Amino acid sequence: MAAMNTFMAIRKRLNVTQAEIAAPLGVTQSNVSFYEKGQTVPPAVAGRLIEFAKAKGLTLTFDEIYGAAKKKATGAPAIPSPATQGEV
Repeated sequence: MAAMNTFMAIRKRLNVTQAEIAAPLGVTQSNVSFYEKGQTVPPAVAGRLIEFAKAKGLTLTFDEIYGAAKKKATGAPAIPSPATQGEV
């Protein structure tokens, strides 16, 4: 079985159904389902998720919501500049 999606893991930590989390996020239950299948969560929705979680006693950050994608994006090595390659 594949690893649990970040959005789904957060929803389960909040102990709510897809329908229960959809309304405060301003999306449909279908949108929640898509986020749990890997669709990117829009920043405005992520912000509302952070506020919803805070109201339920759970502190979240954007890094926790987008963490896996950011790690992949920043995992590439930097391209060395001419100065770091010994060129003057």
